[in-house]
Amino acid sequence: MSETHTLSVPLSAAAAGTVVELTEAEQNEVAAVAGLLAAGGSVPGGIDGPGWLAAARDASVRLPHRVLAALRAFRHDAGPDGVLLLRNLPVVGGGPLPATPAVRGSVERVPTVAASVVTTAMLHLGEVIAFRNEKSGALVQNVVPVPGSESSQSNAGSVLLELHIENAFHDNRPDFVGLLCVREDVTGDAKLCTSSIRRALPLLSDRARAVLSEPRFLTEPPPSFGALGSVTPAHAVLNGDPEDPNVLVDFSATHPLDAEARRAMAELREVFMETMSALSLRVGDLAVVDNRLAVHGRTSFTPAYDGADRWLHRVYAHLDHRRSRVDRAGGGAVLG
Repeated sequence: MSETHTLSVPLSAAAAGTVVELTEAEQNEVAAVAGLLAAGGSVPGGIDGPGWLAAARDASVRLPHRVLAALRAFRHDAGPDGVLLLRNLPVVGGGPLPATPAVRGSVERVPTVAASVVTTAMLHLGEVIAFRNEKSGALVQNVVPVPGSESSQSNAGSVLLELHIENAFHDNRPDFVGLLCVREDVTGDAKLCTSSIRRALPLLSDRARAVLSEPRFLTEPPPSFGALGSVTPAHAVLNGDPEDPNVLVDFSATHPLDAEARRAMAELREVFMETMSALSLRVGDLAVVDNRLAVHGRTSFTPAYDGADRWLHRVYAHLDHRRSRVDRAGGGAVLG
């Protein structure tokens, strides 16, 4: 899109959706589960091997009951905001946290406490997946600013990241996106922004709703997929039940096919802005976004590239593993 946008973020931004803050006892329970998985770093293939992922699936049932209940309830119905926030999760074991990575395509290959925490949690929302053309198909990906990528509309950038559905161009895009804060932004400028179609829909005009429900839009892959290829076939932005639709849009990569579609998409963005919440993630926060109901983005910030910049782990999950079997070579977790 050629337009330049800004996000107007409330000064008193707060978490949207359901918030569950772990007690010290619950944090210790999670740390015990994650510590055992982190000790399994010698398993062939590390995090991305079937052995470790199977171990994580088994271990995930030992998470605290309140965490399991919150994840299961969110999977059943993500509520009006489409966001679940788990707070006070452990992210390190006995040693210090290493420096924030600052290279393009950064991922986690060796199990750590943080990688184990986010994986076990996301396994209660579905099957953990990745995409071969994105960050080399790693299941646990680092969201960090990268020198030279400041203006990129991707997880490596530090300019405003437009509201979007994750991997909106892909037929088997994630149903849920998990973002675990390993190191927070010391400036407090970098805020996770979310907005739900359930909040926005009542504010849309009838005509905009009708146009957004028609196949009058194209979406291209994000920069993180490299030279993957073609855009989507023409698609609607609102799909499913007209009274409770899913949304499929990336405001930096979805292109209206005509003037009326452009106006409808601009109206949708405006009402997303009106209903948006923003949050400075702190260490141990896991924000889970329902990728069918809620768009997410990030405000701009200025990295220092000194090893102490904002650092998130990102993990995807989808509900219907069978649906994507045709894209998963050998029945593994990575989609081609």
